Amino acid sequence: MNEELDLLNPPSTDFSMLDYDCAYIPGNKVRMNYKYVSNASKKFATTVIARGWRRFGKYFFHPICKDCTQCKSIRIDAKEYKYTKSQRKAIKRNVDTQIIIQEPTLTQAHLNLYNKYHAFKSATDGWQHRNISQREYHENFVDGAHDFGKEVLYVIDGVLVGVDLIDVLDDGISSIYFYYDPDYARLSLGTYSLLYQIKLAGILELPWIYLGYWVDGCKAFAYKPKFQPQEILDGFPDLRKEPLWEIWDEGTPDI
Repeated sequence: MNEELDLLNPPSTDFSMLDYDCAYIPGNKVRMNYKYVSNASKKFATTVIARGWRRFGKYFFHPICKDCTQCKSIRIDAKEYKYTKSQRKAIKRNVDTQIIIQEPTLTQAHLNLYNKYHAFKSATDGWQHRNISQREYHENFVDGAHDFGKEVLYVIDGVLVGVDLIDVLDDGISSIYFYYDPDYARLSLGTYSLLYQIKLAGILELPWIYLGYWVDGCKAFAYKPKFQPQEILDGFPDLRKEPLWEIWDEGTPDI
């Protein structure tokens, strides 16, 4: 029993950030609750992710915004997943795309691709952008991976064109972050990477793909309801309470 409590309550530093501008709802402010965990177990990561938390590096977090509860956690039912016509086409377009799964790494190719993707999103979608440093990348995507964090590399003709950061947990796969080369937009790598997560979950016999947050009306999250069936979690329950996930269907048409 004590061992289980230690896994659920590892030594950590808990804090919250000062309010800052919300990237999802114009005019709103965000406040995040953080837990910095040097040695997070897979059991701990599974427990908090199932209750709506996210992970970057050694930081686990969730929003605690004043007067706003628009961030809803969603997860895909990988066992019952239904492919759309457009998704099947995305799979066919990537028949020659090589996939490599390994521990997260940091190379110059990673940095170049990350910065190229964000410069593109800055020009097309107005994202704030500055080149990420080696230290920042390592802290966000390499550090804290332990034995459950992985990267899925997408390679075409020996060239790195996509990187998908994931956590492989006890009950599913948590999507952390994906970036790709905009020169290969025709391959729908964002869609394909998520479909590969679903395939990988099937191979590993894991029921869920934790997809992070969804905010109604937010353009950045518009793709998420296209992956059905899904469940939605309202709020961020205590770690010793069972999370109550409910079936959620936005009725997105097959396109």
